[in-house]
Formats: sequence, structure tokens, C-alpha cells
Amino acid sequence: MLTNVAAYRFAPIADPPALAARVRDWAGGEGLRGTVLVAEEGINLFLAGADAAVAAFMCRLRAEPGLDRLQAKYSYSRAQPFARLKVKRKQEIISFRRAGGAPLARRAPTVDPADLARWIANGADDGGRRLVLLDTRNREEVGYGTFDGALALPIDNFTELPGALGPHRDALADATVVSFCTGGIRCEKAALWMRDAGMDNVLQLEGGILGYFEQVGGFGYRGECFVFDGRVALDPALRPRVDAAPALEEAA
Repeated sequence: MLTNVAAYRFAPIADPPALAARVRDWAGGEGLRGTVLVAEEGINLFLAGADAAVAAFMCRLRAEPGLDRLQAKYSYSRAQPFARLKVKRKQEIISFRRAGGAPLARRAPTVDPADLARWIANGADDGGRRLVLLDTRNREEVGYGTFDGALALPIDNFTELPGALGPHRDALADATVVSFCTGGIRCEKAALWMRDAGMDNVLQLEGGILGYFEQVGGFGYRGECFVFDGRVALDPALRPRVDAAPALEEAA
């Protein structure tokens, strides 16, 4: 059984090429496969390998300045879902192309999975305000599954979200809006941008869908969560749809 780890952290990286080189050496030395993206705004990774190898890699990574609080989500597969190891230097660890979009000095407020499950059950937040779940993923991912009744935007790329959200802003003004995505990275950027754009009623789901599955299971969620590797998608018990050779290789 192989351990699959998904993790990201927004933190200032002083020398992204140097960190990328160290990461490549560490992951390659441990026999890990997957994708790691390094930018001045932080790190984003999807890797798989032996449990001890993943643990050793994460220990080294957390020793880097600013990455000590790097949180990870784990799942398991019998087969290696990645074809090879790729470590890339990027302008952003998730492309959004909006000035000030990186949550470095501050984050949008969050809601924990257990609290969101309670809100879903009640149809409102703890203050009685109606709840709207905003899916920040693309339409292909949404097709595999999403929260019941979620607002899904007709986008193919994350950079299209601001334009697609525009027609809905007035209708969302009286709601508590919780943005979500696969692991938290897109909804973290999206929630901060929305609040800076005047939507002070927006929160982000801490840990994304995978964190919700890990802590709560599938309550209020319909279907699976698409992942960018050979497993294709995970169900709420974090079981892969495909436990075979890799088909996709890009992190997102």
C-alpha cells in the first residue's frame, strides 16, 4: 500500500529555485513520484510513495523556513498513481493572475469541516443566515461530484472565476458564502480575493473537500472528488476510483 500526500502552504519563499532543487533531491532520494510546484508565494504538492519515505520527506520540508505549519492530507492506494517525479518553479502555486491574491500576510476567515456539516444540516450558519456553498473548481471536476445544492460556476480554468462570479454577487449578498475546492488552495485564494472585492460574507472551507472527507465523511456531498492523478477520483471514504497505472500527471 502506498501513501498519497497532498499539501500546500502559502509562505514567502526567498529562493524558489534553490528550494525546488532541494525538494527534487529529497523526493527523488526517497523514491517518491508526483508533482511539486514552488513559487515565491509558497509550495503545492501531490506525491505518493512508501509511508516511511513520505514521512521523511515531509519532515525535511517542514524544517524549511515558513513551512513548519505545512498541513497535509493523506490517502492510500495499492498502485503508484504518478508516472514520475516533477518539480517545477512557477510564478504562482495555483495560477489566479490577480494582484494581491496570495494569502501571505493574511487569510480569509475559515470554517472547519465539522462546523460546515452542522450548517449544512441546519441549512444556515450558527447565526441563522442562509448558507451558500461556492465551488471554485472547474466544470470537469464538478462533474464527478460536489456538495448538494452548491453554486458551481461554468469555468474551465481558475483564472475565469472572477468573471463568472460577477452575475451572482447581488444574489449572494444576504448569505454566508463558503468557498471550497479539492484541498483548499483555490478556495483560499478565491475567498481572499472576494473579500478584498467587497464580499465580506465569504469564508473558506479549511482543508477543502479532502479535509472534509477526512474529518466528516460524505455528509451533504454527492459523488466523488476528482484528483489530478491516476486514481481519477476519491469517494468520501478516500477510496480511489482507479487503483492502477497513472493517467494524469499535473497537480492543481
